[in-house]
Amino acid sequence: MPTPSDPSVEEARRADRRAGALVTQALGDALGFLVEGEHPKICANFATAAFALMAPPSGGRGPFVFGQYSDDTQLARELALSLVEARGWNPPHFARRLAALFASETIVGRGRATEAAAYRLLRGVPWEESGEPPPNAGNGAAMRAAPVGLFFPDDDEQRFRVADEQARITHRDPRARAAAVLVADVVADGIAHGTAPRDETYFAHLARRVGSLDPVLAAGVRCVPSWLAGPPPVAAAEIASFAEPPERTPHAFELWHGISPFATPSTLYAFYAYRASPDDPAAVLRRSVSVGGDVDTVAAMAGAMVGAAVGMSGLDVRLQAWSACLNDRDTFGRDDLVALAHQLK
Repeated sequence: MPTPSDPSVEEARRADRRAGALVTQALGDALGFLVEGEHPKICANFATAAFALMAPPSGGRGPFVFGQYSDDTQLARELALSLVEARGWNPPHFARRLAALFASETIVGRGRATEAAAYRLLRGVPWEESGEPPPNAGNGAAMRAAPVGLFFPDDDEQRFRVADEQARITHRDPRARAAAVLVADVVADGIAHGTAPRDETYFAHLARRVGSLDPVLAAGVRCVPSWLAGPPPVAAAEIASFAEPPERTPHAFELWHGISPFATPSTLYAFYAYRASPDDPAAVLRRSVSVGGDVDTVAAMAGAMVGAAVGMSGLDVRLQAWSACLNDRDTFGRDDLVALAHQLK
């Protein structure tokens, strides 16, 4: 009979967590997509109503109803597929997959920096030069970084390099790259350690990892325990204004209500939402969507983090049922995401 320390048992546990990360990212994305960009009050009311029922959320956005995920998960999926097909990290391979998604006109909710980079790639610009330069520091690189943590859960050096390089294909600003490293690291930690308790060394380690790229993000990671100890509305307000948004960008970060697409606060809030309820995916997604602003990306990142910790087996009956709705224009649904996750090793 297999024991808990048996390698086959550990691999089954990790496979469940990898699947949980991709599926819960897609759930957060699909849920937040319905109210992306809305005021916090609208988002909070939506989240309250959605989680009051067992049935999937009603309503839609444009031609889409609940279940369609956006570019957050589309791009994470393409990165995961590239890691599997190339049998490791191959920047030109992923760059081609990213560009093809835009060329096919099937991207949903495209980000400006990623779109600009994709069209550079389609014109033949090398991946090393395709990314938007500073001060464009949106969260497009962080939102797709979870598969790096799934593929390299035990190799800190390789995970840092790959998270950084995949980010630079679309975002050369070090703040955007640091945010991608943070997402990959938190997801990797969930794969390796599940819902085990974390102490101050956990936050200090994550802060050191991103500090060379973005000292402000590192300072924010160190603040998360104090935010967790205080009232949620105060934490949300402090995180939203924690870093000065870059000026002279097309994102107009300063005009957003709630959490903007600026990589530093959006990634910090996703991390905060996860650590506020590290073994409760429903609570993490509800908190992430309620904050307002770029809630599809915040909920996607937070969903990947908590999903990596609890696995598919940690999703409650409601989220299991909702996950059956996941799709990308009626393709690549939950079962496809699970199958892909199982190959990320």
